[in-house]
Amino acid sequence: MKVTVTITLKPGVLDPQGRAIEHSLLSLGYQDAKEVSTGKLITLDIDEDDENRARQKVAKMCETLLVNTVIEDYDIHCLVADEGDEA
Repeated sequence: MKVTVTITLKPGVLDPQGRAIEHSLLSLGYQDAKEVSTGKLITLDIDEDDENRARQKVAKMCETLLVNTVIEDYDIHCLVADEGDEA
């Protein structure tokens, strides 16, 4: 099963990279760019057919290694392929 983990900074945590990107976009004339924030997207394949068990395994990976839970939040999304798909 293909799983994606979206990692973002918790509200209130300083995001200097996001601020730099926002400043650059504004200086290039993109005045509509507001409150830019950065994050990470991790994709992986899990040898698991059950979505709940896959989520549990990935959550443990996040808590153990992938995410700094002091300053980051994460969201797990499982892509469940339809029967016959070769995704």
